[in-house]
Amino acid sequence: MLELPILGFLYEQPLHGYELKERIKSLSGHVRPVSDGALYPAITRLVKAGKLDEHTAPGSGAAPRRVLTLTDAGRTALLDRLRTPKDIEITDQTRFNTLLAFLRHLADPAEQAAVLRRRLDFLETPASFFYDEEGRPVRAEEPDDLFRQGMLRVARATGKAERAWLREAITQLGA
Repeated sequence: MLELPILGFLYEQPLHGYELKERIKSLSGHVRPVSDGALYPAITRLVKAGKLDEHTAPGSGAAPRRVLTLTDAGRTALLDRLRTPKDIEITDQTRFNTLLAFLRHLADPAEQAAVLRRRLDFLETPASFFYDEEGRPVRAEEPDDLFRQGMLRVARATGKAERAWLREAITQLGA
């Protein structure tokens, strides 16, 4: 889950680890906090894979900082990941938002639109948090439970707004 935002933020500019952590946290930290125990091993894996370079630069205090830079292999990996996101990056809202944060780095509007179409197709498939005995999705009006009604109504409104935006964006991309 961390590879995409690491590559995406470093595509934009070199950063040291703390700056990178803060940017990732701002993007999705309230939903999925970023721990040092997850971030730094992910960075190490990307360095070993040749997707990142690191060098030491003077810090603002006494300690030097590890500055991370994306390599050509890292740029290629990011663009490939954006062109063909994993299914979970299409179906999971937080992961899709992370994908959206960097989708502008794909130069081809048709490739951008293809990703948005995948999300739109997913959202247009009938689904619910709850299903009745026959396996049919429960609609917002059906539960007697006030709280389940709330979940379903908010999801319906959010889904409607997102589908409208996706259609507009696909149209703007001319694809």
